[in-house]
Amino acid sequence: MEPWITLSIAAAAFQTLRFMLQKHLSMGALSAGGATLARFLYSAPFVMALAVGYLLAIGVAWPGYTPLFWAYAVVGGVSQILATWAVVALFAERNFAVGIAFKKTEVVQTAIVGLIVLGDRLSMAGVGAILLGLVGVLLLSQTPGLAGRWWRRIGARAAFLGLASGAFFAVSAVGYRGATLEIASDDPFLRAALSLVVVTTMQALVLSLWLAWREPGQVARVAAAWRTAIWMGLAGMGGSLCWFTAFTLQNAALVFAVGQVEVIFSLAASWLFFSERLSAREGWGIALVTLSVIAVVALR
Repeated sequence: MEPWITLSIAAAAFQTLRFMLQKHLSMGALSAGGATLARFLYSAPFVMALAVGYLLAIGVAWPGYTPLFWAYAVVGGVSQILATWAVVALFAERNFAVGIAFKKTEVVQTAIVGLIVLGDRLSMAGVGAILLGLVGVLLLSQTPGLAGRWWRRIGARAAFLGLASGAFFAVSAVGYRGATLEIASDDPFLRAALSLVVVTTMQALVLSLWLAWREPGQVARVAAAWRTAIWMGLAGMGGSLCWFTAFTLQNAALVFAVGQVEVIFSLAASWLFFSERLSAREGWGIALVTLSVIAVVALR
């Protein structure tokens, strides 16, 4: 199995764990913004320690960045904040597994953004496999209590939040891939780690200042929730590091396409930890998403 595939699957597993912890925190101690801050704030120290430790271990100096790196990093970092915030808000609308599946529209949107910004192209087989996953996501657009045509379902709050999070994650993924390619190093892991240091530190600082202004007291509650949030930080670091490294090796849309195995992981989490059940329609949607992941790996 190619390294980028293994990294994508590992990133999906870490991300599922992180979203589980975020949902737990957002249902009680923290607001959606607070739960989003916790993800970045508690990742930053671990990311910095890992990057510095790796530099010392391989005996190299901190490499240079091109000016374009900073543009990609800022756009990617802000987009990820907005995407994560939307996902946490989405958890209040639908169950855990379906909420994650809505987010998976990021795959198609990443392919479009990647083509426009970086010129990343996909084969027709890859496009077909990704569209198969989109069909599965659309099957999940049925909101409880909302009857009517498909455009009414897509216009529901849950669908809007899911599509918005997918759009922001698409922009962040392409931004992060662009950023890692602007670092003067041939080491994929080093490029990923150093990009992650810059982005995570910026995210923690910007979101802390925003919440201190807009939600007084929320930053203190994030600090008080450290017993749970610290594990979310570790999970967030593991997931981001795997995503970033995979982005240095492969087209971001294909990385996210394989990462759709997160739907399977979230289904297990939904059943085991949140006692949530899926309808037959939702089951078919998840099955199509899963089939699209297999197709991406086999046909790309």
